[in-house]
Amino acid sequence: MTEISGERADLLHLFADERKNFAITLRGLSDEQARAKATVSDLTLGGLTKHLAATQWHWCLVITEPDENAELDLESGMSQYYMAEDDTLAGLVVDFDDAAAFVDRVIKETPDLEATVPLPTAPWAPEREWWSVRRILLHILREVSHHAGHADLIRETLDGGSTTRALAEEAGMTF
Repeated sequence: MTEISGERADLLHLFADERKNFAITLRGLSDEQARAKATVSDLTLGGLTKHLAATQWHWCLVITEPDENAELDLESGMSQYYMAEDDTLAGLVVDFDDAAAFVDRVIKETPDLEATVPLPTAPWAPEREWWSVRRILLHILREVSHHAGHADLIRETLDGGSTTRALAEEAGMTF
């Protein structure tokens, strides 16, 4: 196996770091807590987990199975923000982890990060756009990072949990 270095190693490291931050917000939660709306927003930790899994799957499929006729499915896109009654946090985390592994494989195995692929059209982007694999990967990273911040605020509102505090405690700091 070839050692991963340079830009690809940097991407893998950044993804792992942001996923860890997100995962900290889920530690020790019940399904009920994962469904809880802790702010005026509809965002929940379970919903964010489901969304981030779907986001990673979707964008990797855009890269690995390019489709010049694809259109964004808005209906399924909106449902991914909500933890359904039959969803469990444990199941959503497995899907999130599987999707994360898919992203990592794409980073490691895509021959050319400069290669361009067609994006699905959407109401806000009716003309087909083509993005580089690199840009799509950075978009996925932005999504994970953005929602890790949301998740941290939701968790802090739920029970005072804090990613920063958890990381500090892991590093041996005491409060």
